[in-house]
Amino acid sequence: MKKYQKKNGQVMVLSVVMLGGVLLGASAIAGLLMVYQIRQANDAVNSAKAIFAADAAIEWRSYNLTRGASLPEISFTNEASAISTISNVDGEQVIRAQGFAGRVVRALEAIFE
Repeated sequence: MKKYQKKNGQVMVLSVVMLGGVLLGASAIAGLLMVYQIRQANDAVNSAKAIFAADAAIEWRSYNLTRGASLPEISFTNEASAISTISNVDGEQVIRAQGFAGRVVRALEAIFE
């Protein structure tokens, strides 16, 4: 007659603990990815504000360039801002603009021959 040892339950406890750890790790990673997606969705609004601010800055500079005017700097009421520069590169006028909103920055460029 064989005598059975009373250690049969250790494998079950170990497998339950390991499976629980795997599930905990997977849910932590999924939660982190959801936080990034929510943050990215919130930045979509700021991204639109920044791109429109950069576009407005390019329009402002191009109007001043083509009309020879010097209009005052543009300002926005939606917490966005923009900076623009104009330079002459090989006979072409290059206008570069950056729009800012929150932590988002978008840049545009226009070239006039």
